[in-house]
Amino acid sequence: MDYKKFFSNSIDALKKSGEYRIFRDIGRISGSFPNAKYNDLIRKKNIIVWCSNDYLGMGQHPFVIEAIERTMKEIGGGSGGTRNISGTNHYHIALENLISEIHEKEASLIFTSGYVANDSALSILGSKLKDCAIFSDEKNHASMINGIRNSKAEKFIFKHNDSKHLEELLKKVDVNRPKIIVFESVYSMDGDFTPIEKFVNLAKKYNALTYLDEVHAVGLYGSYGGGVAQEQKIMHEIDIINGTLAKAFGLIGGYISSNRNIIDFVRSYSPGFIFTTSIPPAIAAGAIASINYVKNNQQLRSKLKEKCLLIKEKLLAANIPFLKTKSHIIPLIIGDSKLCKKAADELLEKHNVYLQPINYPTVPRGEERLRITPSPLHTDQMIDDLINALIFTWKKLKLNKAA
Repeated sequence: MDYKKFFSNSIDALKKSGEYRIFRDIGRISGSFPNAKYNDLIRKKNIIVWCSNDYLGMGQHPFVIEAIERTMKEIGGGSGGTRNISGTNHYHIALENLISEIHEKEASLIFTSGYVANDSALSILGSKLKDCAIFSDEKNHASMINGIRNSKAEKFIFKHNDSKHLEELLKKVDVNRPKIIVFESVYSMDGDFTPIEKFVNLAKKYNALTYLDEVHAVGLYGSYGGGVAQEQKIMHEIDIINGTLAKAFGLIGGYISSNRNIIDFVRSYSPGFIFTTSIPPAIAAGAIASINYVKNNQQLRSKLKEKCLLIKEKLLAANIPFLKTKSHIIPLIIGDSKLCKKAADELLEKHNVYLQPINYPTVPRGEERLRITPSPLHTDQMIDDLINALIFTWKKLKLNKAA
């Protein structure tokens, strides 16, 4: 085996297809989101970030930074170990209690990321529930797919957001057999919502647990940021909710929220939780400050919706094609990996607009896109500059216009 040739050829193939990923050196400026510095080998330039998952800019909020700094001075940088071995402190416990409060659940469990939370929870649930069958939306996140795969449970893939197809699959399985229906509330690449109540009703009818990923919704939807299930007044019917601290709350970490027995089960059996060092106490303290600020600030969510609506109106007027969803995620479909990269390069180099190209395997080939994620901190002038940059780029590269 010529290892050197194998790895070299694999990377060359990605570059040739246009699917090679380039990580831009983007320096966020504390307190100035969405302004940032783009650092390349030659120069530094001021840019506006339009693709951040820090949807509300909370990663730079003064309350959050102060909480992190204060806790670091009190406790230090790291947690000291796994939760079982000196890695649990009152900030972890307080954060889990707060998460349970916003999701109206009995208990919660924090992980190092939303990915780890999904992978760990689904793999242990699917493997320990004897003869479990898992029903998964075809567009579920890689973390959920991996957790289901690692569980080795029998899986059934239903068409995206298709309750009729889901029921057809559920009918094929004995009603007394353990089952989990796994889905998201907002799908991050298309920005569409899920018919949560229909899935919940099917779960009741066919004796299944519901597992809902709310990572792109917590903080942004609901009366106090509990997510889409809270906004649709169905949250109390969901068995297990997965969320993140890394998007609307601006930090890092993931969690699940459920009844006490399920949380204690995952805590007691999941290797992904048991053998992983806990998140730093300072991050937990920052997350507490962030959640408390966001949950009580409906005006922040309202302002985000206003910015999203304004951008969509201006995209329509400019004849720039995008997926017309009602969420905060605005995908601009280009449909070609090389053109997608060219568009992103043009926007960054000529217009100081940072939109990262999204290619396979994140989206299917032929559905390559740029994805706009506005925040309440983007000004109207920034929006006008974005639209003008997109118009210029679409014209220069002769990209498809809206039908």
